[in-house]
Amino acid sequence: MKRFLLTLTIALIGLSSFASNEETIVSEKALQSFKSSFKDASEISWSVSESYFKASFTLNGQYVAAYYSTEGEMIALTRNISSLQLPIALQASLKKGYDEFWISDLFELANEEGTSYYITLENAENKVVLKASANSDWSVFKKQRKS
Repeated sequence: MKRFLLTLTIALIGLSSFASNEETIVSEKALQSFKSSFKDASEISWSVSESYFKASFTLNGQYVAAYYSTEGEMIALTRNISSLQLPIALQASLKKGYDEFWISDLFELANEEGTSYYITLENAENKVVLKASANSDWSVFKKQRKS
């Protein structure tokens, strides 16, 4: 349950901007874990919350974010992707059920539970966030009516 709540928090943060003007102090364990996993990373910036550290960086031309526990263990990775990078079945089901919407955000989340996809779709009246794993269909993660 704790991991689910942490994954949920990470997903919601990935759907919104994450910024802080405070000086960021990252644990040495998280820094070492990051350096050993992502030697070729560039444009690295760190953010801190009460329960995890977030490293935002560029790797092989892609924006990536890595989340670490306070003990320095990697919790999850996210990356922004295009709709063409989704599994074919997920692409097809989007076209069937949400043809009148446009995509405003899409990212992939990888953690110990596997890979999940979060997509934000909008039309003139509604904004909906869907979640899916590579071997499942889309389910509504969050829905709101625009003002």
